[in-house]
Amino acid sequence: MLLLAFDTAPPIITVAVHDGDRVVGQAAGEGAMAHGELLAPAIRDAVAQAGATMADLTDVAVGVGPGPFTGLRVGVVTALTLGSTLGLTTHGVCSLDIVAADVQVAGEFLVATDARRKEVYWARYGGDHVRLDGPHVAIPADLARQHPDLPTYGRGGQLYAEVLRSAGDASDPRAAALARIVVSGSARELPLEPLYLRRPDAVPQVLPKRA
Repeated sequence: MLLLAFDTAPPIITVAVHDGDRVVGQAAGEGAMAHGELLAPAIRDAVAQAGATMADLTDVAVGVGPGPFTGLRVGVVTALTLGSTLGLTTHGVCSLDIVAADVQVAGEFLVATDARRKEVYWARYGGDHVRLDGPHVAIPADLARQHPDLPTYGRGGQLYAEVLRSAGDASDPRAAALARIVVSGSARELPLEPLYLRRPDAVPQVLPKRA
């Protein structure tokens, strides 16, 4: 197996190559509105670091969100294209599950990421890292009232630490964690479709018809 994994839900894009035993190549790029320009070079660098070529890949895994419209579309379309053109086995995973995979805590916890508009995407997890509820989108104060005692991991918890019980350093979904849970068989896989949870920020303008 040679698995290519990436997530484009957060501002920071991460890419990893896993050979079935360990991560053998990694790359990253940062730019909230530049996912399309950053992903391809990061994939190229990670594959080269692994001492492989694109033709050597057997699988591709992608975080399907929730996240912003543009970033998710870039990642999912890239995974679908690679799967089709190279004949790769494809794997889709909730991006909140990827963050949860890096959490080291006993008992239940929350993962919250930045949903913009002063909201967070969130999900609740058990001590075995299995998702128990979500994903949802909510105002941080509402989430805090719903789960006042649970520690919150992820960028959303850090952004709204005055409301949520922010805990630990786990922030954005990492491609290395995505690769690890897919290879281990512990990932709860989803179709390769962007998980938006709400309508995109940008909508086409409707011009009035001329008489």
